[in-house]
Amino acid sequence: MIRINLLPVKAAQKKEQLQRQLLVVVLALIVTVGLCGAAFMYVTGEVEARQLKIDQKRAEIAKLAKVINEVRDFEKRQKALRAKLDVLEQLKASRVGPLYVLNALYEALPDKLWLTKFQESGGRASISGIGVNEETVALFMKNLEASDYFDGIELKVTKQIVQDQIKFQQFDLTCKVSNLKQDKTK
Repeated sequence: MIRINLLPVKAAQKKEQLQRQLLVVVLALIVTVGLCGAAFMYVTGEVEARQLKIDQKRAEIAKLAKVINEVRDFEKRQKALRAKLDVLEQLKASRVGPLYVLNALYEALPDKLWLTKFQESGGRASISGIGVNEETVALFMKNLEASDYFDGIELKVTKQIVQDQIKFQQFDLTCKVSNLKQDKTK
């Protein structure tokens, strides 16, 4: 009977199988390391790309912040300029208005009536004066009422005074004043 020793073949097969398994493990390890490396590179690239976008957005925000500050400064200057223009308009109106009011007051004065006080504030005027008689004071009030600048004439006090043995009528009246800018030449 012939005997064949199969042990070295089994040992060789086991060795070969072990080498194959070791090769599969090494290949699996290499593939895993490769995949992990690729995933790391991909994630690192994504992080860098997003960081770049964040930096670009921050730069854009900084530029827009400058523009916003410029717009705010412009709005402040515009508001200040409008306030100055409003003041100029008020000054123009108040410069011309009293001129017309005083002219209307002068035109309303009858002969033999003298004004001793004219005070205007807040659209109300207080007028004091002396007239020869009650009719002169009444004519003055009627002339004021006919004017475009005076309204709501109210006689507060009228009393007779004697000066150098001549009788006069002293009066105090109040009225509303409107500083309408009316051009009489039109």
